[in-house]
Amino acid sequence: MTAATAARDTSGTPVQHWDAPFASRPINATVTVPGSKSLTNRYLVLAALADGPSRLRAPLHSRDSALMIDALRQLGATITEVPGDGAFGPDLEVVPLPAQAQATLTRIDCGLAGTVMRFVPPLAALRNGASVFDGDPHARKRPMGTIIEALKALGVAVSAEDGNTPASLPFVVEGRGSVRGGHLVIDASASSQFVSALLLVGARFDDGLHLEHVGKPVPSLDHINMTVAVLRGAGVSVDDSVPNHWVVAPGPIRAFDQRIEQDLSNAGPFLAAALASRGTVRIPDWPAETQQVGDLWRSILTTMGATVTLAGGVLTVTGGPEIKGGNFADTSELAPTVAALCALASGPSRLTGIAHLRGHETDRLAALVAEINRLGGDAEETPDGLLIRPARLHAGVVHSYADHRMATAGAILGLAVQGVQVEDIATTAKTMPDFPQLWAGMLAQEGTSATGPEGRGSGAQH
Repeated sequence: MTAATAARDTSGTPVQHWDAPFASRPINATVTVPGSKSLTNRYLVLAALADGPSRLRAPLHSRDSALMIDALRQLGATITEVPGDGAFGPDLEVVPLPAQAQATLTRIDCGLAGTVMRFVPPLAALRNGASVFDGDPHARKRPMGTIIEALKALGVAVSAEDGNTPASLPFVVEGRGSVRGGHLVIDASASSQFVSALLLVGARFDDGLHLEHVGKPVPSLDHINMTVAVLRGAGVSVDDSVPNHWVVAPGPIRAFDQRIEQDLSNAGPFLAAALASRGTVRIPDWPAETQQVGDLWRSILTTMGATVTLAGGVLTVTGGPEIKGGNFADTSELAPTVAALCALASGPSRLTGIAHLRGHETDRLAALVAEINRLGGDAEETPDGLLIRPARLHAGVVHSYADHRMATAGAILGLAVQGVQVEDIATTAKTMPDFPQLWAGMLAQEGTSATGPEGRGSGAQH
């Protein structure tokens, strides 16, 4: 792993700058990444509501999953680590919430995890007692009004700690042990997580749930499709045959024994390394069929000039002689990695359908423009995305904004541009605690070097 050097921000607080490894020659590596955060946290919620004990095999162990585990434990679930065969940590055994939990005051730390701050409040409404939700400072800026208004429409009392009506964290959910459910109309245009949050618990509502979305299109529909697939796998009846309508029948959630797929979104930076270095990266155990949005890498990277093959469960990506720009629609959480590659491309690129990223861990559109341009790039915001034009990049510091995907975008740029540093690489622990070690291990394979002479990496184009 490369060295981290200390710097200080304007207030004098120490900030760690990580020297992003520079690839002096084409990478040739095989990389296995940890389990999917999206799947791990969905299965944890379902396990907490299931009709018996469940087991998650090879789950993700990260800050986001730890926050979810702690939240469910606070609500009464029993979650135990047990030995497993995963390379990144133990399995999890989950004993669901007791049928009649005691009325107690519970405090839930959401950190900066959207899945915790949005998935857990509807579950808290099913227990007896008040649950106080709060998180990191930026978490208080993330859109939460839709889930708050949805709970109130379902008859659940939600208030600020001072008794006023909240629009964001912090807030208090007053659980009464049950929720009637029925027809609920929401505007989920700010985040697909609002839909998933309600679908995950809908089977436990007395009358089930008929959820209807009105407003601008829901972003990241792939994540809703993932939620529906997970529910059906646990025996829950979900009818999504009518666009913008989801009908969840009331009934039990079947206990399960489930192996978690690796996180295909988190595989993205490693696959991008093949393009940034004109090398080859292989990801084994790539699923033949999946609901993860990260499966879009196969088409995205092909468009950008890479050779992409999936054979024998191994996804192999080989970078071409140049990174090609293009038009990329609805890239969702993949956008920071796509944008980093576009900043290294030989032609212009446009990313569309990602306006909702302004409400993620940080305003990702503004952050990407600021950091690409900080290194000499040419990027600008559009109403629903980004426009990135070719420019020769130079050394500099990429700020992470406490956003794991901004940090990994900086690592990608560092492969091709010598002298890049990333502020607070530790923020990658949100979904991938061992990212610096995995990144260094990738570069160490086949003799690639973490540092190299001036040359190919000193500019934007290869």
